[in-house]
Formats: sequence, C-alpha cells, structure tokens
Amino acid sequence: MTDPPRSTRSQCPYCGVGCGLELLPPAEKGRAVKRDAEGTPMWTARGDRQHPSSLGQVCIKGATVGETLAMGRVGHPLYRSKLDQDFEPISWDDALERITSQIRQSLNNRGNADAIAMYGSGQFHTEDYYMAQKLLKGALGTNNFDANSRLCMSSAVAGYTRSLGSDGPPCCYDDIDHCSVAFLVGTNTAECHPVLFQRLLKRKKRNPSSVTIVVVDPRRTDTAKAADLHLPIAPGTDLALLHGIAHLVLRENGQDATFIDDHTENFDALFDVVARWTPRRVARFCHIPEKRLRDVAHLFHRRQRVLSLWSMGVNQRREGTAVVGGLINLHLLTGQIGKEGSGPFSLTGQPNAMGGREAGGLAHLLPGYRLVNNAGHRAEVEQIWGFQNGSISATPGLAAWQQVEAMERHELDLWWVAATNPLVSMPDLDRVKTALQNCPLVVVSEAYADSETSRYAHLVLPAAQWSEKDGAMTNSERRVTFCPAYRRRHGQSRPDWEVFAEVGRRLGFEAQFSYSSAADVYLEFTRLTQGRLCDVSGLSHDLLKREGPQQWPFPTNSEPTTASKRLYGDHHFPTLSGKARFCKEQPLGLAEPPCDAYPLVLTVGRYLGQWHTMTRTGKVERLNKMHAEPLLEIHPDDAFDLKVVNGQLAAISSRRGHLTARANVTDRIRKGCVFLPMHWGFTQELACEANTLMHDQACPISKQPELKACAVIVAPAVSVVKPIEHTGRKRQALKRLLSPALR
Repeated sequence: MTDPPRSTRSQCPYCGVGCGLELLPPAEKGRAVKRDAEGTPMWTARGDRQHPSSLGQVCIKGATVGETLAMGRVGHPLYRSKLDQDFEPISWDDALERITSQIRQSLNNRGNADAIAMYGSGQFHTEDYYMAQKLLKGALGTNNFDANSRLCMSSAVAGYTRSLGSDGPPCCYDDIDHCSVAFLVGTNTAECHPVLFQRLLKRKKRNPSSVTIVVVDPRRTDTAKAADLHLPIAPGTDLALLHGIAHLVLRENGQDATFIDDHTENFDALFDVVARWTPRRVARFCHIPEKRLRDVAHLFHRRQRVLSLWSMGVNQRREGTAVVGGLINLHLLTGQIGKEGSGPFSLTGQPNAMGGREAGGLAHLLPGYRLVNNAGHRAEVEQIWGFQNGSISATPGLAAWQQVEAMERHELDLWWVAATNPLVSMPDLDRVKTALQNCPLVVVSEAYADSETSRYAHLVLPAAQWSEKDGAMTNSERRVTFCPAYRRRHGQSRPDWEVFAEVGRRLGFEAQFSYSSAADVYLEFTRLTQGRLCDVSGLSHDLLKREGPQQWPFPTNSEPTTASKRLYGDHHFPTLSGKARFCKEQPLGLAEPPCDAYPLVLTVGRYLGQWHTMTRTGKVERLNKMHAEPLLEIHPDDAFDLKVVNGQLAAISSRRGHLTARANVTDRIRKGCVFLPMHWGFTQELACEANTLMHDQACPISKQPELKACAVIVAPAVSVVKPIEHTGRKRQALKRLLSPALR
C-alpha cells in the first residue's frame, strides 16, 4: 500500500498579503475525508509556518479555500452568437478559431489591432500576465491590455513612480514589528488584510507603549477601534490632512534637513503649498478637532520610525496619485524611508497584483517596470521577445474604463476578460452592461460558472484555477512564492498562459510562443527584469520550489534567504538625478460632492468573510453565514432625518441608478456618510450592485476610478416580487424596488 500524497505549499489566492498555505489532500492519514456540497473530496488548508511573510497565520478565507476548488466550475468551452441565445458546448479548437478569426478580421478591416482589448486580473499567475503582454503588445502591436489592478493599485504605481522614480513598495512586513508609529490611512486592514493587522495587534498587546496606531477613516471600523488615535475625516479630505501634517512638521522643525538637501528635489514647491494649509484651515476642511491634527503631526517626526500603510481608500480617488504623493512627501520630509520600521507601504488588494506590475500588466507598462512610451524600453523588450523593431506601439493602450468607452463607440471588435468579474467591480454598471452589447465578440476566461460577466459573454473559456497550474505570485512585500499545480485540472480547463500562447501560434508566431512549461515562460520573464529595480533574474521555478519564497530584488547569483529586504537603504532613487521628488498638488476634494438633491456620501468597501465579487468565497457556507446580506451603514442622525428604520429596507439612489439594502443604523460611520459592501452582484439572491451607483470619474494620472465615493440620497423602501430578465437567460427572482415616491 502506497503512502498518501504529502501536503503542498503555496500562496493564498485571496488578498495581497500573500500568506503561505499548506494544502492537505483529502486522503491524508488520520483525517476524515470531507466533501463539498457537490460531493467532491475536499482539500483542506492551514497556515504554512515556513512562509516568511505570514509565519503560519491565515485568515478565515484562506482557511476555507479548499471548499471552493471544485464547486460550480466551468467544464468546457461555451458559445453563442447572440446574447439572447443559450450557450452551447463547443470544442477548444472551435473556440480558439473564433478568437483568431475575429482578430484577423479586425486586422484586415481596420489596419491595426487597436480594436482588440484584454482585461486581466491580479489573480493571474505572473506567467499568465506575461504571456498576455507578449501576445497583445508584441505579436498584435496594441497596448490594449489592462487589468483590474487599474481599479485597485494603479494610483500607488503612479505615486511611487512620480515620487521615487519607479514602482515598488520600499518596505517589508518586518517593519510592522519595528515601527514606533503605524499610520493607517484609507485602509480597513482588520478586514481587508487581516493577517497583517493581527501581527500589529499582537505586538501592541505584548508591549502597548512600543507602537502608536493612528487610523484615518470616516468609519469606525474594526481597524479604527484598535487605534490610539482615530481621525474620522470627511471623505475626500486626505490630501489636505497630509499637507496639514507637513505644515506642522515644518513649523516644529521636525524635518530632516540633511536628507532633504542631499536626497530630494522640489522641496521649495512643496513648502509653498503646505504653508497655506494651516492647522485651523485643515481642521475645518477635514471636520476634525485641531488638537487631534496636532497630536498626529507630532508623531511624524524624524525621531520616530513611521510606517504608513494605505490601500483602496487612498487609491480609488480622483486625486489618488496626488494623495499617494502627499503621503510619500511626509516620509521624504522626515527621512523616513529605506530604514527599518519606516516608509510608505502600499497594501496590494490582490494576490499577484505586484507580479502583474512586474510583468507589465497595465496599458502603459512593459515587463520589468518599463514604459511603452520609452523607445529604449520598447527596443529591449522587442529583442528578447523576438519581434521586429517597431512591433510594440509607442502609444499607451486603453485603460480599463477607456475600454468600456471604446465599446460604447463600437470601436472594439473583441473584448477578452480573464480571471475577473467587471460586471460587479466596475463603476456605473448599467453603462458597462449596455456597452458590452456593442462588442461583436466578448470572451470570458473563467474558472467558475455563471459569473455576472459571463452573462454578457459570447464565448466562455474554462480556466484552470490557481490550484491546477504551476506559476509564481508576488505579494505586497515583493516576496515571490511558487504556486504548484496540486490538483488535476477540472474538465477541459486550461491555464490562461497556455491559451494565450496557442492564440499566438495560430496567428503565425510559432517561434515566439513555443514553450514546454510554465517554468519556461517564467525563465523568459526573469530575463526582462535583469538590471531593473524589480530584478528577479536569479529566480526560477526550481529555486523557489527548493528554497521557498524569495523577496526581490533577486539578481543572478543571489543567495536565497528568508531575511527581509528594503529598497532605498542607500537613499539613491531611480530618477535621472538619483533624488526623490516632492509632489505639490493642491487638494481638490471629491469628484462628486454631496448637494441638496444627493446630500449623503456613499463609500464602499469589503467584509472580512467575502472577497471581491464572491465568485469563490460565495460558495462557502461558513463565510456566507458571517455576512448573510449586504447592509447599509447609516448614522442615527441621518436615519432619523430620512425616516430610515434599523433593520428595514432602505433605497439608495445616485445620479446613475438605485438599489435597496437593509439598513444598519450605527454610529460607527460619521454623519453625512453611508457605507455599502461591494461584493454582491446581480446573480446573488440578495442582489445589491453597489457599484451601479458609482461614477466613472478617475485620477487623470493613474486612470483609477473614484470608486470610494459618490453622492446619494437614502429613503425607506418597500420589497416586492417582480419578474426580471437577464440577457441570455430568463428567470424569476426577488427584486427589491424603490418606493413609488422615489421612482
């Protein structure tokens, strides 16, 4: 009798913390075989104590990921020529021929590939990301690849690049153990990055005086409840707050003058801006007490070790890049960068959004933190890819929302969506649904059946998920983990990189897309990082399997280590001058402020037990019980004024649409604001498409939509039964409508 298979180590496929998981097979000795709701034996997961990023810790989502691997999967390619038809199974050969035929037709009719676009995902492995870049940007000559990282971290990318000369978080998780101040702004870390937050809390409990926790958030979240100082600022006032802190640092002589003189530029311009943001002005603008502002500013001092952590609350803003710049300004002002326990640290939203940035996975990027508008960068990539000079376009491609706008204008012939669900996560969802109906061929590569976006697809391709394909992922602290295929592929599913490579071969690029394995793809990718800030030229699948996760930079001949690495310890930055730059934007506030007609600000966010659009976590009964339905948080004073009753249905309307949710009257949110979770799409029994209400206005630099705030009105609602029709499928469903007075 043979021994059962041993456990497998991998990275969790949820948030950007990138915790290590140990996956245990169903038949391991000493454990009863568990089965999912469909009767399939389940793998179980536990924290990997050998993973240096998470040290054996895991949240409830990671702990239950084994329950999601086999349920509700797409088993074979599906096609329909019109959206009002039912899907029919087709062969892979037929599916790929339809894609390549549409590409050829578009090239012949338009003379270029700019009517082809792909929308990818931070759930890709790096190999998937990389192959998509080579196919679109190299073979087809269009930069129309963007990813849901555009909705997530693109303001952080732009902010790091403008201030420091390159993307790449300079910090590491060990800094949480060494900082004297943890400054959390625009992040509900307790629910969105729980393992990191627990690490901070455990330190605080061991030695309460060792670290001061500051949280900036309009809501009193579980993160804010743990803070020594909570600043419940008015939405959209972050940049003014940061300028006010800088003003007080300078007034109290808390700056590091030597660091500023030797390692920065543009200080005079910053001084002129922050001089006007006096404490009184900032306190009134942000709606906080002036004393609390002074208390926080006193902590931002060169004698302290300040670690700033931020996420979507900063990035998903019209001035997201400017706010990131304002935060980095404080670290440059006080010399708090490149040192243990300090620095500006962007917390990535998705498991491999960092790897996607390294692979060039946004419409203006190329692999190795290169830019498409840089002729030297294009030439370097063309040479390694084996394409002729000039193959890569010098024009940045269509960002995520620009792809939607192009479909509105009938300018896209093919929109290929892979590993993401934009019919829940995009803003102004009704507009997105209408736009998709103008595209002749919408392709969705998806592991799970019946996602919202699949309802608007012509062709659905069964994707091998994280557990069924080899690949690498990079977490928020730049640590690369090898994720092995430890399960047999479901049905006819295929890894995304294999599909992209096959399309490339069918289009005549046999030599450029011939790979025997994901390891070959990764090896080619690492060559393109050599000499760059994100150098991983010393990594390979074999090394990662043998030595475990490694943090970059990891150039050729590097020694494997579990020790943490920080960037900019020498205070030399990848700019032309070698110096970091101060940014000097004036605060603009919200793109859509409240008014008489829409007097409240709606902000959206996440619940601990769910992740993104619920395609995976929505299958776990335990997680669904944690959050049985989406709730509208509203302050008691606003509820009283608007006659909204706790536990009853409320109608929420913006300039773009309306929906209903059960009211949760609570003082955890500031007056004038309401909150909804973003997870629930129209396929859920309790549909609550929060992003239907959101506008599309975006940061002009990062192109990241302001998904964190819009103006709304709230009123009591009624619940009725109404038949509704979704494109391609008719069914009866509960639909909660606005009361007649609000229609």
